[in-house]
Amino acid sequence: MTHADLDAGDFQIADLAALGEGHLAYVRAIRSDDVRRLFPQAPELMPGLDLFALLSANGTPILLADSRDVVVANAHAQDLVTVSLH
Repeated sequence: MTHADLDAGDFQIADLAALGEGHLAYVRAIRSDDVRRLFPQAPELMPGLDLFALLSANGTPILLADSRDVVVANAHAQDLVTVSLH
């Protein structure tokens, strides 16, 4: 099967969420005000901080840090390829 044989309409949301699991992670800039939405167990943080989240391919939070380099290094240490979310 080639990429030309794939039809995007054949994919279910769950298929797309699982695509890349264990191989791909997303780096996302996040404000401290929004951390609790992704990391409910996180302690209270000072509002207005610029942070970075590492999320698995299915959106599960992996890591929160104040440096993009730290997040990317952690992903690479876990053999994950990173992509950025805007």
